[in-house]
Amino acid sequence: MKNKVTAIVPAAGIGKRYGEGANKPFVSLAGKPLIIWAIETLQNLPEIAEIIPVVKEQDIKLCGRLFEEYKIVKIRHIAQGGRERQDSVFHGLSLIHDKDSIVLVHDGVRPLIEPSVIRNALQQLHGCDGVVVGAPLKDTVKEVRDGLVRNTPKRDLLWAIQTPQIFYYQTLYDAYEKAMADLFYTTDDSALVERNNGKIKVVYGSYTNIKVTTPEDLLIAEVFLRMRSGEA
Repeated sequence: MKNKVTAIVPAAGIGKRYGEGANKPFVSLAGKPLIIWAIETLQNLPEIAEIIPVVKEQDIKLCGRLFEEYKIVKIRHIAQGGRERQDSVFHGLSLIHDKDSIVLVHDGVRPLIEPSVIRNALQQLHGCDGVVVGAPLKDTVKEVRDGLVRNTPKRDLLWAIQTPQIFYYQTLYDAYEKAMADLFYTTDDSALVERNNGKIKVVYGSYTNIKVTTPEDLLIAEVFLRMRSGEA
């Protein structure tokens, strides 16, 4: 791949659903902080030239020590998190100086992303404005308002979208700049590019590429890890 690939790893959320007092990106999974699992995978991919973690201001020094301990050499900058995830990713984008680069955004609390999924997503970027990974929904989904079902969409048309999400830098930056100017907020990067009339391709990710949101998710991640190692 000719274009430089920079990975932004947002990990500045307050983790309300995980439990009071928990600093989710630093919760231990098999003896290693969640954020390190994701960043080590990116570190070991030759396609990734630079990694920009985005963390809360009070966590920057801790992250610096962790990245040194785990010998993460692709980090030149640590961005300070913002009020919302969208603010955090925009702070990371603002540290990228190569306007011809490709930007990969991956949640710092998705520890089990597989290198093959990242490589496939990168290869699919040609001919569209962005690529997202995901998996078809297993459950029926209902739109509910005021406790009443309003609509039952066809399940075979619905995917659960994950990260990484991959874009050309200028495409993503322009979409973010417009959204920020319009005070439009969402938790999904590709939604901003869609709003800017971008063409987004969806590629299959993995059902094991879970986002650790609650303590139960951490237990599931531990099971998936044991399955990988053949222990389960």
